[in-house]
Amino acid sequence: MLLDISDLTGKRHTRKEIDVSFEGNNITFEDEKIVFVEPVNINGTFTLTGDIINFDGTMSTTLNLVCSRCLENFDKYIQVEIHEKFSKFNHNKDDDIIIINNDKVDFSPVIETNIILSLPMKKLCSEECKGLCSVCGTNLNHSKCNCKKDDVDPRLAKLRDFFSNN
Repeated sequence: MLLDISDLTGKRHTRKEIDVSFEGNNITFEDEKIVFVEPVNINGTFTLTGDIINFDGTMSTTLNLVCSRCLENFDKYIQVEIHEKFSKFNHNKDDDIIIINNDKVDFSPVIETNIILSLPMKKLCSEECKGLCSVCGTNLNHSKCNCKKDDVDPRLAKLRDFFSNN
């Protein structure tokens, strides 16, 4: 996703508003595929301050993710605030500045990074997700299983027996 900022780099303007939508490229992160269900919407403002171009805005889209408990796919709407700095010059004092080589900003890595950072550690289809049976693998959200749930650690079995006798 390239955004033209030539009017800012040429110092003809000091501010540029954007409101764009585009199809996102699927992301693979930690061997998990993140699929875009809807176009990515970006709106915000580029502001020129000296030789640094600041972007402040929001990104929103719907992603298809895999639930960490039941392994079912589900859709999740996300809206993320984006605050980035761009420059044509290398600034050693600030490593948060993204160097641009021409009058266009490639927003794809910015979007990918912000999406990955916004995802929760455990992606859940719902807070009430029951997950999978640890014995037979049945999805407990859809049906019950008849497995015996003896989840006692064998190292603690004697302790369980001690308390059940009292």
